[in-house]
Amino acid sequence: MKKTLLVAAVAISALFAGGAASAQEAGKLSYNLAVTSNYVWRGVTQTDDNAALQGGVDYKKGTFYAGVWGSNVDFPYGDGKASTEVDLYMGLTPSVGDFNFDFGAIAYTYPSSGGDTISELKAAVSHSMGKGAIGAAIYLDTETLEEPYYEVNASYPISDKWSVSGALGQYEAYGYTTKNIGVTYAINSTLGLDLRWADASKQPSTFAATLKAAF
Repeated sequence: MKKTLLVAAVAISALFAGGAASAQEAGKLSYNLAVTSNYVWRGVTQTDDNAALQGGVDYKKGTFYAGVWGSNVDFPYGDGKASTEVDLYMGLTPSVGDFNFDFGAIAYTYPSSGGDTISELKAAVSHSMGKGAIGAAIYLDTETLEEPYYEVNASYPISDKWSVSGALGQYEAYGYTTKNIGVTYAINSTLGLDLRWADASKQPSTFAATLKAAF
């Protein structure tokens, strides 16, 4: 999974920095903080089945967004062992009727490992269906533009406080299928609790409880 960071990924941080400086005039900043019993990414634990502390900052103006997000991790990577992940991302979210699109770029960096950065291009769409929504997404490595990760997903509110969601994906680069299903409880307008089961073929199933604040 070691890839080279492209110029587009560098632009993420530059645009984010510029946008954040003028957030009072031109856009909006939002923040998130979470603690999870297990950081699971595409069906695979990133923390050796241990807990993680995570947080991020997002900037949005119109259909444009950019952000940075970080978490502790625990796995061999590059010339050493990764203990920290910092992601940079940017994109556009246009809408056409009931279809909402997301076109963006993501750079996954591991400062503590000495390994190369992984960067991907993203294209996603979601569509409202009654109270719920269905969607699909594809992620392509920026270096090869081959062997994507793609998924279909759905969500539905059970009540004012409870919602259920899930996804089914395929990671072509590593030849495995992913799936997850979970419920989310909105404690209040800021705080939510997510309970989620995930599975990746060739890997043990995982479960994670995540408490997240968004403000």
